Amino acid sequence: MHRINTEPVSPVDAWEALFRAQVAMMRQLTDEFPSDVISFNEYDALFNLSRAPEHTLRIRDLNEEVLLTQPSISRLVDRLAQRGLVTKCIDPHDGRGTLVTLTGEGYTLFRNAAKIHAKSIASRMSDNLDGDELNELARLTRKLHNGLRTR
Repeated sequence: MHRINTEPVSPVDAWEALFRAQVAMMRQLTDEFPSDVISFNEYDALFNLSRAPEHTLRIRDLNEEVLLTQPSISRLVDRLAQRGLVTKCIDPHDGRGTLVTLTGEGYTLFRNAAKIHAKSIASRMSDNLDGDELNELARLTRKLHNGLRTR
């Protein structure tokens, strides 16, 4: 039985706990990820496109959602386009921007990888947290994320 620490935690200690849990989780998820089909970065891009209206984002907006630099996301999108997983076109409302759209083939590839990835995530999360804890974790991390987006 784990004893719950009721002493105040500093923001730095809370960050360290969150960061270390995320790193450990990512290492395990990466080991099980179906990388013979798609890379983790490709999956991340396709995941964000799959959640966007009409499966389309400006490349600038996609860049804000993934953990890559602008030149890296541009190269990644080019590779995905070459494989037929996304299409690229000039934004008709702003000729300076590029729209990236998930294709049917890209969505199918994403969903197949997502099924494997989701099982791995669910296993690790539910092995360590109960339903109430999962709800609280989601609430707190969304609150943190939303607060950081407004800065």
